[in-house]
Amino acid sequence: MFVNNTHYRTIWPNPSGSSVSIIDQTKLPFCFEIVQIDSVEKMIYAISFMQVRGAPLIGAAAAYGIALAMLNRVDDDYLLLVAKQLIASRPTAVNLAWAVNRMVAHLSALSPAERLHAAWQEAAKIADEDVQQNQTIGQHGLKLIQQAHQKNTFHILTHCNAGWLATVDFGTALSPIYAAHDAGLAIHVWVDETRPRNQGASLTAWELGQHGVPHTVISDNAGGHLMQQGQVDMVIVGADRVAANGDVCNKIGTYLKALAAHDNRIPFYAAVPSPTIDANLAHGGDIEIEERHQNEVAYIQGHAADGSLQTIRVMPAESKAANPAFDVTPARLVTGIITEKGVFAPSNLAQG
Repeated sequence: MFVNNTHYRTIWPNPSGSSVSIIDQTKLPFCFEIVQIDSVEKMIYAISFMQVRGAPLIGAAAAYGIALAMLNRVDDDYLLLVAKQLIASRPTAVNLAWAVNRMVAHLSALSPAERLHAAWQEAAKIADEDVQQNQTIGQHGLKLIQQAHQKNTFHILTHCNAGWLATVDFGTALSPIYAAHDAGLAIHVWVDETRPRNQGASLTAWELGQHGVPHTVISDNAGGHLMQQGQVDMVIVGADRVAANGDVCNKIGTYLKALAAHDNRIPFYAAVPSPTIDANLAHGGDIEIEERHQNEVAYIQGHAADGSLQTIRVMPAESKAANPAFDVTPARLVTGIITEKGVFAPSNLAQG
């Protein structure tokens, strides 16, 4: 996608073959900063502290993390060690473990002398596949929007960030929105602020603005009211993991939006590339929900009146905060799953 009319992916290898560039998402929307990652330890940090985030992107980042590790050692013991460390860096999103396991399987079949070059090739292949999958998701989602678009402006609500910043390019939930906008359809996006990290207000709003898509940021609790008032025509979210039965695990607060959409008979879709679907997981109740640090709830970052970037506490110092990062939306509340292979009812995921 484009930033100030310049095309970027969220992650890319550098010509030197010894480092990877990422967009530091912890600085957006206030500062567009590119960071060089030249070790697997730095990649683990980038994933854990959400310099890179979003299920598809952290999968690609972890693949490049394996490639960076091969710059140091190429033996089996070290490969398995860094694979374990990478998988542990974010436990909920299935793409991370999927990408790491794919890299390990690919490299384990090769001689140590072949592994360094092969690691960079396979990581690049994983990234390129993600771009193609997300672009195709956009075309399948576009058809849904075209079929439902029956008034002057079509209003879509999304939660968290499932745009190109959450992937290598194009995005998942936002890919159909970009496709619809580029096709000339009149659309407007309601952007949940998505506390506690505000990925909607900071990331989704920023990238929609970069693409020229009309949007409005709303507080997380406003979505149900807007649905009651007939101001939401469709909900599209991404996911960090989808169980075999169609249960959708996504950023905390998604379940409440699905409940409100169901009560107001508004279609609710999750857009995911196929690696996000965990066929080995029977239902969403078995997904490990990441519990992040309470400071993400206690503090908020933003521009002060003087233009400086500040972090301030928004709750009493003596109060504790809980911070589950995800929730699970039952398949019964999901209208369909949009993948690169088509749109499927949750009960028909196995056919995809």
